[in-house]
Amino acid sequence: MLFIIIHQVYELWFKQVLHELRRLQQVLEANDTPAALSTFKRILTILKTLVGQVDVLETMTPVAFSSFRARLESASGFQSAQFREVEYLLGHKNLAMARHHPADSPGGKRLQAMIDEPSLYDSFLRYLVANGYQVPNELLERQVSEPIPSSSELQTTLLQIYREDPMCTMICERLVDLDEGLQEWRYRHVKMVERTIGGKTGTGGSAGTAYLQKTLFRPLFPDLWAIRDEL
Repeated sequence: MLFIIIHQVYELWFKQVLHELRRLQQVLEANDTPAALSTFKRILTILKTLVGQVDVLETMTPVAFSSFRARLESASGFQSAQFREVEYLLGHKNLAMARHHPADSPGGKRLQAMIDEPSLYDSFLRYLVANGYQVPNELLERQVSEPIPSSSELQTTLLQIYREDPMCTMICERLVDLDEGLQEWRYRHVKMVERTIGGKTGTGGSAGTAYLQKTLFRPLFPDLWAIRDEL
């Protein structure tokens, strides 16, 4: 019961996060900074809630989980199309993960449609342009299905923003908070899985803890982290 309830609640929060991320894209592209900051606050608060729910799941012992794990068959986090949608909206479009969702399923169709949709980072770049900042054309015109590239030119612009524009800096810092918040949730998830199943194969057929560890400490927005050396 606990395992089922926790994952149902996660799916509800993922649905809300998707709604908020799409709104965040809209208000950034409309250059509405107050609305963007308000939406960031809600998303970040939800992420803290997601992290906190791991504490509840960790009240289940490895023996208790093992007592019903076989009944899950192939069911695992791989089957959460909504979490993949969150990743896609944030720019992490791991196309290999789409194979866990049949192309004719509702989740599979949504993921396929999102491959060629702009991510939150693309909306952020347009926000910078709307505020008079130089953004390289190769970033503005990039193939949005590809990973977010690092750009020394954009880093120069970001350094200027951090030194001269407090309002735009707040938007940049909320993106960093979002990136860090997702990494925090991933870390807590990895440790929860490790203490529950150790080094066993993941329920969905993945490498389990070893696979999840590979997802850690990969920034979504590399340039916003890279500039820390120069500030």
